[in-house]
Amino acid sequence: VQLHQSGGGSVSAGGSLRLSCAASVPSFSLYCMGWFRHAAPGKERVGVATRAPDGDIAYADAVKGRFSLSQDNMKNTLYHEMDNLKPEDTGVYYCAAAHGLYDCWSSNLANLARSWGQGTQVTVSS
Repeated sequence: VQLHQSGGGSVSAGGSLRLSCAASVPSFSLYCMGWFRHAAPGKERVGVATRAPDGDIAYADAVKGRFSLSQDNMKNTLYHEMDNLKPEDTGVYYCAAAHGLYDCWSSNLANLARSWGQGTQVTVSS
């Protein structure tokens, strides 16, 4: 599956942004999909949120209550709504997908994803 990202940009702290990840296949609901943030070169990529094939959604503690995932099955697109953004949310965000991965948490997805989006910059200024 190919993933195409859109959205992102620059906002002030407290602002909101939405990222989109469009999959090239109509069966994208059968995939574990998730978002990762890469804050800077040399820093570790961090899992932000995942959506399992059964619909279960998990969020990193740092973003709970601020970020949310949703999807449009007609558009084969996963959305990542980010509210009350903080400067520490800054980074390049990547979506990833792994077919049929029901143990859909970030560490698994990071290791098993065969598809990654091209990356989208999110910058939050204080």
